[in-house]
Amino acid sequence: MSDTTFSTRPRHSFQTDDSRLLPIADKVQAGERLSFDDGVTLYRSGDILAVGWLANLVRERLHGDIAYFNVNRHINPTNVCVASCRLCAFGKKKGEEGTYTMALEEAFATAGEGYTEAVTEFHIVGGLHPDLPFEYFMDLVKGLKERFPKVHIKAFTMVEVAFLAKRGKMTIPEALQKMKDAGVDSMPGGGAEIFADRVRHIICDHKIDGSEWLDTARLAHKMGFRSNATMLYGHVENDEDRVDHLVKLREVQDETGGFQTFIPLSFHPDHTALAHIPKSTGMLDMRQIAVSRLMLDNFPHIKSYWQMVTPKMAQISLRFGADDIDGTVVEEKIYHEAGATTPQGMRRQDLIRLITEAGRVPFERDTLYKAVTRSEDSFTVAV
Repeated sequence: MSDTTFSTRPRHSFQTDDSRLLPIADKVQAGERLSFDDGVTLYRSGDILAVGWLANLVRERLHGDIAYFNVNRHINPTNVCVASCRLCAFGKKKGEEGTYTMALEEAFATAGEGYTEAVTEFHIVGGLHPDLPFEYFMDLVKGLKERFPKVHIKAFTMVEVAFLAKRGKMTIPEALQKMKDAGVDSMPGGGAEIFADRVRHIICDHKIDGSEWLDTARLAHKMGFRSNATMLYGHVENDEDRVDHLVKLREVQDETGGFQTFIPLSFHPDHTALAHIPKSTGMLDMRQIAVSRLMLDNFPHIKSYWQMVTPKMAQISLRFGADDIDGTVVEEKIYHEAGATTPQGMRRQDLIRLITEAGRVPFERDTLYKAVTRSEDSFTVAV
């Protein structure tokens, strides 16, 4: 990455109408770690532009004007799920109308169909199916690796890992090793939701608890996997719950260094048991991204997931701490079942236009943030 990609704009001094932000600004400008109380203050400050200014300062220190994206495809092999999470509109009970489970050949066909741009990543997540054996998922990964050897496979959340280990009657390290042997390259960050027990009992009582999610991530990192991490916000959590979530992720990252990207996920209430909850606002979306960048000082990347916040807000987030807006996606089911009205996929050129018009420099990456050089429908990943 050349030095010309880094921002050379003159920077004015920090300004705010909220005096509570002044000592936080001093810490940020000195590169010092923010405390739990600092995080709560950031969430509660009325000066969103000042909070965004600080987050952008950190973002440009790390990445200059670079904004990352990738060409990826989501594969959701089944929506059958034993859990009954109140936050979810995707999962369905076995036998319920609208359920589906892909045959392996169907999944392989889905992976390769309908797009002229060669993908660099398959993102695989799905329901916790009560009957599918562990081997189904390993055969899925092996088959994809055989057919698409150059494509990085990012598969199975910490929730899925724990569930599949139990289904396969093995320990989590044993399950992770089999996943690695099958060809899983890294892991997505879903299922983290909010770690606080009070919240988790309301929104996703049937999943592993927050400490189990974190423990599974620790094990995965110690076995060499890189992973993402998420937070689902905008439902029944409060500011303290959000800060607690960020601090716990930061502590694990201090220990393992295995997280590469944090992805705040805005709750979409439509078609869920929590449909009475108002949808998040643009102010909350930008604040969440900004506070995440400021609190997670040891995370390399903060992603603004355009599928959730809309492409327009993803553009703005590139000035509020985000350095990544995800990828082409191609087909996404989970959030669209919950009422997301964004497109199911986006062309590479559309992502480049969004980034360029935001005043940032597009950087096509692979899953591990290596540069991708593209020619027609093939690609080369920098070593």
